[in-house]
Amino acid sequence: MRQRVIVAIVLLPIGMAAIYYGGLYYIALFTTLLGLAAWEYVQLFRAGGYHPSGVLVVGGTLAFAILRSLNYYFDSTWVEDIAWLASILTLVSMTYHLIQYERGRDQAATDFALTISGIFYIGLLGSYLILLRGLPEGVWWVLTALPAVWFADSGAYFYGRVYGKWKLSPRLSPKKSWEGYIAGIIVSILGTAAFAAMWRLPAGAGTELTPLRGAILGLIISVIAPLGDLGQSMIKRQVDVKDSSNLIPGHGGAFDRIDSWLWAGVMGYYIIVWFFL
Repeated sequence: MRQRVIVAIVLLPIGMAAIYYGGLYYIALFTTLLGLAAWEYVQLFRAGGYHPSGVLVVGGTLAFAILRSLNYYFDSTWVEDIAWLASILTLVSMTYHLIQYERGRDQAATDFALTISGIFYIGLLGSYLILLRGLPEGVWWVLTALPAVWFADSGAYFYGRVYGKWKLSPRLSPKKSWEGYIAGIIVSILGTAAFAAMWRLPAGAGTELTPLRGAILGLIISVIAPLGDLGQSMIKRQVDVKDSSNLIPGHGGAFDRIDSWLWAGVMGYYIIVWFFL
């Protein structure tokens, strides 16, 4: 725990500065995180005997992030429409694994599915973290949506550690409890409402950010985003690996850190766009 806290104290200012200043700083940081998470995803499955394409998973993830970055700066139809990129990556992936099968890889069909899953799960979903920052008042929305995950994780951990009795997911994550999960939701609602109230002042007059909207964002994200953590636990348990890597002392790898962010980013983006803007 001490190591985790020290590392968090060191890394938090870097992340907060990137979120606040945005632009290339933010894009570079989150694109790097997504690329690292994609590589760790590949290594996890390789540890389990599978062979997803590292070049395609990492390259596809970076391609989605770069395309979203262009969307951050330019208002263009071809940038907003990502279907063409998804189509190209799917066709190239199938071609690559067909060749691998001809070369003797009997599990190439499974490898193809894992390659596509990695590209879309980390690359496509992760790219919404960049789109989220590009929204009007994006800095404040990011500083509400992502803390919703942190509040939920912290509330679930500390309350569940003391009072947790009913297992939330005995096979995937035996230490998680329903008591902790509910506590995390409550803490997230209160925390995001408080953050939204604080951000109203620097956001200025006419801001769309209100404590009620912050609470709604916190509620939805804290209810659903924990599935991201459980999903990554499923992958790690299947391949019998504890952490996605040892990149961050006490915290595991990049994939370990952004597993719930992938869900929070896309959910936060559409909640804000559909209902708040």
